[in-house]
Amino acid sequence: MPPVLLSRGLDPVLGVFTGVLAYYLYETHPRTAPPPDQRLQKLVRWKLSKWRREREGTLSSAELTNSGGNT
Repeated sequence: MPPVLLSRGLDPVLGVFTGVLAYYLYETHPRTAPPPDQRLQKLVRWKLSKWRREREGTLSSAELTNSGGNT
């Protein structure tokens, strides 16, 4: 097992913090910044709206199926 740098609880926090900081710097640096429509925030919003539309379609079709059988 590799040696522990700080503590068992703090090492994962340090790793996550370093990763988030690196991604933030990647997205905000002028040379490496992706176009505005390909930033993580925009992509997450697109994915969530797509998921919501699919979920609403699934729920509405399930409601139609259930309401048709209850009469």
